[in-house]
Amino acid sequence: MAVAMGRAVLVPLWLCWALGRTAPPNVVLLLMDDMGWGDLGAFGEPSKETPNLDQMASEGMIFLDFYAANPLCSPSRAALLTGRLPVRNGFYTTNAHARNAYTPQDIVGGIQDSEILLPELLKKAGYTNKIVGKWHLGHRPQFHPLKHGFDEWFGSPNCHFGPYDNRARPNIPVYRDWEMIGRYYEDFKIDLKTGESNLTQIYLQEALDFISKQQASQQPFFLYWAIDATHAPVYASKHFLGTSQRGRYGDAVREIDDSIGKILKHLQKLGISENTFVFFTSDNGAALISAPKEGGSNGPFLCGKQTTFEGGMREPAIAWWPGHIPAGGVSRQLGSVMDLFTTSLSLVGLQPPSDRQIDGIDLLPAILQGKLIDRPIFYYRGNEMMAVRVGLYKAHYWTWSNSWEEYSKGIDFCPGQNVSGVTTHSQEDHSTLPLLFHLGRDPGEKYPLSFASDEYQGVMRRISAVVQQHKETMVPGVPQLNVCDKAVMVSTLSMELCCLNIFCFFEPLVPLWGGQCLKFPMAQLKIEKWV
Repeated sequence: MAVAMGRAVLVPLWLCWALGRTAPPNVVLLLMDDMGWGDLGAFGEPSKETPNLDQMASEGMIFLDFYAANPLCSPSRAALLTGRLPVRNGFYTTNAHARNAYTPQDIVGGIQDSEILLPELLKKAGYTNKIVGKWHLGHRPQFHPLKHGFDEWFGSPNCHFGPYDNRARPNIPVYRDWEMIGRYYEDFKIDLKTGESNLTQIYLQEALDFISKQQASQQPFFLYWAIDATHAPVYASKHFLGTSQRGRYGDAVREIDDSIGKILKHLQKLGISENTFVFFTSDNGAALISAPKEGGSNGPFLCGKQTTFEGGMREPAIAWWPGHIPAGGVSRQLGSVMDLFTTSLSLVGLQPPSDRQIDGIDLLPAILQGKLIDRPIFYYRGNEMMAVRVGLYKAHYWTWSNSWEEYSKGIDFCPGQNVSGVTTHSQEDHSTLPLLFHLGRDPGEKYPLSFASDEYQGVMRRISAVVQQHKETMVPGVPQLNVCDKAVMVSTLSMELCCLNIFCFFEPLVPLWGGQCLKFPMAQLKIEKWV
């Protein structure tokens, strides 16, 4: 008999019975920041400096065709925790067509109460949930992770940008649960000159302590370890600095690799590794604008972070579950970070909410039985579906790398990878005749198929039907990344409500036209804090 649990349904734990156990498995999601497909030895990185992740891969299963839900941090993270495309859960902007957007310090929007997050559902099933690291789903009180299913938090609402002057813009805070315990660069040091910081070690200890506490209490747990050492400015602790052939970025990767090795060994030492499902991946592709000193590798794929080419959204992915996942597995299942939502619920015996469209699928048949599930991958950039993958074919309905204005200033999302007519610096509409690539023969998206070929005509008939159905059933969420307001990040007595972030426009407390900035008296300025 199914038992109602809010908007999810608790079903018989068929998976538990099939595996001969009754205790639901712990879930550990290891989400990296701006790490590329080509950054691990298991995925072909030549320096072979990730022995622990490579061992994790050899003991578990790697996914060669695993995708972020967006080529930028915040939307991809929102998609992971909701199982829904960013255009559905509101993590996009309508200020400019196909413009990427995220949650900088001065953004007004964030994750809405109407969205149901993975930890909310797991909590109803008796799980204790902790996030370590970067939240990135909003900075205002209503968006706090402890209001959206997490029981514990150690980390920050944003990335470790800075340092700032603490006048016009404060340094980014670090929280333990509801309490702000310090700020980056002040209390949690990051030396921009040397790259030295102990943050990864702190995040590691938080994970180890949480696992130990939950094991002692015999409660199932969900750990979301979302660290940001590989996001520029990259950092590593003193012990790892200068140890990689790849420079400072490689130092950060080596420390992450060492930390994940310690987490997996800790699970084994406590005797709970066979009852803990672990999944490793990244939020988007490597940021080639920061490479090579502070950016990673996307392997053979085109471009990087912020683009909907393969390098912007195809990610390294490893599933690890000793005793259940056959060692040395290689899956060609098309996967997405959104699938981690549905797969985690399936592990626990929960079905996803039935009152909304869920884009993530259950990967357990692929992981445990080697099955392949037919599904498309949609590549969104802001409010526009830029491309779609069906099987080995990818059709670009729009192409764009970055603007000529940015490119002329040396900002290049595709350094050394110009492909004529593909890596365009203006938004090019190919909706009438999409550019079609066979990713098996051409993983770098360099050779579009001839429009006149039988192959093109046959494949596009199939893809067009998929796209038509997708667009007909698409109900966009209310965009959350349109509006900036400095009042959400600083607590000065009065200020100019001017937004410096290019991704969002104004929505002031009084009418404001033409991009003006108006000063508000203290009585009209509402400052909200978490503490």
